Amino acid sequence: MTMKNDDVVSVLEDLIETCQDGIEGFKTASESVENPAAKTLFLSRLPNIQRGMAELKAEVRRLGGDPNKSGTVGGAIHRGWINLKSAVTGKNEEAIINECERGEEHAAHVYEDALKKDLPMDTRSIVERQYRGVVENLERVRALSHDRSKSTTGTTGSSTTRTSEGDIRPSA
Repeated sequence: MTMKNDDVVSVLEDLIETCQDGIEGFKTASESVENPAAKTLFLSRLPNIQRGMAELKAEVRRLGGDPNKSGTVGGAIHRGWINLKSAVTGKNEEAIINECERGEEHAAHVYEDALKKDLPMDTRSIVERQYRGVVENLERVRALSHDRSKSTTGTTGSSTTRTSEGDIRPSA
């Protein structure tokens, strides 16, 4: 049985908060790293998350909710991105990248939990599409982390390539 509108709105509000956390996290990270690849990655993800958040807010409105009066924490504590501030304070780029990865893992779990619910079909399709975007963010941050760890360990002679599906594969 499909959920009541109020319950669907509540799920969407959690996703909106997750988007806000990601926006704040990636902004903070982009301002705090010197690595051009990391800075570019973090900045490039922002428009997608912002569009996703706007789409979720529109869906909340369509369902009769008010996305501007939602939230249990309201962004005061960025769940999933909590340790980013301490990494930034220490100016440790590896820690910043790791916290971005942890933040995107958290976002993926929030979306996975939402998809376990009996959402209306039109809402589910929005959430499924956005979940794929979260997974893409996570894969890109992980690739950045992997590339960074390879360069710091001095590994040479192997390279990777990204497939059209976004997977990282060893090059021949």
